[in-house]
Amino acid sequence: MGRRLYVGNIPFAAGEDQLRELFAQVGSIESVHVVTDRATGRPRGFAFIEMVSDEDASKAISELDQTEFQGRQLAVNEARPKAPRPIDSGF
Repeated sequence: MGRRLYVGNIPFAAGEDQLRELFAQVGSIESVHVVTDRATGRPRGFAFIEMVSDEDASKAISELDQTEFQGRQLAVNEARPKAPRPIDSGF
């Protein structure tokens, strides 16, 4: 299992500090990154959290997946590697 987690269905008002506080309850956190829209800078409703160990990541998934956070039900699972994008030919 990887230490990098995908966290979906995050309330748009939630920031990195609130997510760090929530995930710190189940393990040690290395980094938190809330994904934002490039054009508007607004949060897109998901984040990536890297835990210090695989054990902390497993615990975070088992304890926080499908739990309510600020009125929304979180989806917490292992982050998959980014899929390669097709090359844009410019046409």
